Amino acid sequence: MDWFLDRQDRASASLLRREITGYLSRHAVDQAEQIDDAALIVAELLANAYDHGRGDIWVSLQWTEVRPVLEVHDMGEAFTLPREAPTAEQYRGRGLWLVSQFSSELAVAAKRAGGKFVRSVLPVVRPVELTLDLPARRVSPLPAMSEARPEGGFGRESFLRALVVQLSTAVEQQQGPEAAQRAIAQVAADIGGQMEQEYRDAIATQAAQLAPEQIAECLVRLKAAIGGTFQVVEITGDRLVFVNSDCPFGAAVRQSPSLCRMTSSVFGGIAARNVGESAVTLEERIAVGDPQCRVVVHLGAAAAKAENAHRYTASA
Repeated sequence: MDWFLDRQDRASASLLRREITGYLSRHAVDQAEQIDDAALIVAELLANAYDHGRGDIWVSLQWTEVRPVLEVHDMGEAFTLPREAPTAEQYRGRGLWLVSQFSSELAVAAKRAGGKFVRSVLPVVRPVELTLDLPARRVSPLPAMSEARPEGGFGRESFLRALVVQLSTAVEQQQGPEAAQRAIAQVAADIGGQMEQEYRDAIATQAAQLAPEQIAECLVRLKAAIGGTFQVVEITGDRLVFVNSDCPFGAAVRQSPSLCRMTSSVFGGIAARNVGESAVTLEERIAVGDPQCRVVVHLGAAAAKAENAHRYTASA
């Protein structure tokens, strides 16, 4: 789940802290003390971003493993985590010291083109997140195959229309970020399957499975058709790595980072249908202030080893 916070609206941090704490309480194994510790971590990291960071703030909570991972991004400079408890005379560093004591893991990293993010593994557990690995619905395929352009792929208009139509029927307003990401994942499964079929028709293949090179070509092709600039930087039997400098959704994606689930679900679904299983790691995202997107698609057995990834199976 992802959130955008306006630096000028400090009250939004308190609202988000309560929202995240409520989410953890509903899903974690019954452990009230650990929930309180996690709430303190959320509060301190949000306060640190407002008090000592710069620019916009983005918050991400991923719960694909046993413990959830919280990331807080802003455009301020990176810093060094305290190694020892601050003395009574030291004003700064108290909050981060507390966070370091309660977090399972805590790290700070500079963004490649400026800014930073703080990552904390929160001290609560549950079995695993329900992966948004949804089967493509076999009704009303959007866009229609007749809309494929002569030069290949589907155009921006048909793609965006499909997005709007499917989203309007998949989610009701005000259901929150988790519901929004579920809807986006479903839309991506629907559209991704149709785009894969268009690619198969274009190269006239009857093969049951696309090779890794063909999967990469298919993914670049479909993104280019809607205005993305994805390029392949690595192809192996274990993974595909893509970079992109221009989001098809434009600057607006920074205020709606949940749209990144579209890329994850399309890429992961197509890969899984051809190699059995896949996992997608969004290593860099324009939606959270990075200068480019960097997407890693783990293939086959390598998918099980990917950390903090969205997972997909051939059923998608």
